[in-house]
Amino acid sequence: ITFIDGNNSILRYRGYPIEQLCEQSDFLEVAWLLEKGELPSREEYDRFCTKINHRTMVGEDFRTFMGSFPRSSHPMSVLASAINALATFHPETCTIDDPEQLDEAAVNIMAKARTIVSYIFRRRHDEPMLYPDYARGYVDDFLRMCFAVPYEPFESDPLYVHALGRLLIIHADHEQNCSTSVVRIAGSAHANLYSAVAAGINALSGPLHGGANEAVLRQLEAVREFVEWAKDSGHRISGLGHRVYKSYDPRAAIARGYLEKILEREDTLDLPAGERALFEIATELEDIASHDEYFVSRHLYPNVDFYTGLIYRAIGFDSAMFTTLFALGRIPGWIAQYREMLADPNTRIGRPRQVYTGHAQRDYVPFDQR
Repeated sequence: ITFIDGNNSILRYRGYPIEQLCEQSDFLEVAWLLEKGELPSREEYDRFCTKINHRTMVGEDFRTFMGSFPRSSHPMSVLASAINALATFHPETCTIDDPEQLDEAAVNIMAKARTIVSYIFRRRHDEPMLYPDYARGYVDDFLRMCFAVPYEPFESDPLYVHALGRLLIIHADHEQNCSTSVVRIAGSAHANLYSAVAAGINALSGPLHGGANEAVLRQLEAVREFVEWAKDSGHRISGLGHRVYKSYDPRAAIARGYLEKILEREDTLDLPAGERALFEIATELEDIASHDEYFVSRHLYPNVDFYTGLIYRAIGFDSAMFTTLFALGRIPGWIAQYREMLADPNTRIGRPRQVYTGHAQRDYVPFDQR
């Protein structure tokens, strides 16, 4: 599904360079490509977009369910619970050996996850949850559902629509990372697609995986002292370096381009001083990482997490929402990986082995002899 050459900054989905997909495609077309293996025809694409957009609505009982979580709940916990719950609202799509049911489950998750994330965001801000608008595009309507005021016209910023759409694309799949491996392991036990994707969301919630973009913003607050301390102590800096890429992360290059476009706009010049300073500090840290021998010799180039949090912040999302946006982008990849795993006749239930390093055999000791 995904090819990565970390030494030469290459990332391809189904053979297509990530740069070409971000320049010429959109998120739903990439979702189709990942799952089906080929780019859609115009008719297939239009039909797919229409089907996704008309599934974005969730029922009133589900809206009530979403409203039952405390407003202070972590968004990733709510998202995982909500995706899992979709199986109980759509039991007719849970038979994994029925291709038509799998198709319907995939569409449900793609469509309704966007609505769920917007509901999580609205509740965190004690604002009413908005209904989808079928006439708008996938990303455009998502931003409206997150930021619009009820009964007032709302036009999404075209740059934000384009930028967020590209962030979803660059997050859509990334080989056998932690969360994708969890999805495949769960699927190998024939867990339904909803359960497997929920498992992936739970894995992604960890600060070493999807939560890294939150950590980037926390570290930028004290970057000058932190950089020197990190160099002296060997402590890892979030947003710099990657397990796979030993040169510049190609996704980071794409994200950086959109961050630069956002910062060039006049309205971003009016950001509060503290907000603006974060962007300036990030630029300073990137410059240090690009030229300081300590970072260059260790291939610690800025990775995708370094920029995405800053872009989400500029659009208007708080840091607790960053990983849910990562998950929204990663869902097509999880679905594609799950279906590839199921279709492989050699697939067996995942059963990692361990090497026991504890005591050798010993006899039980009664309480009065311990």
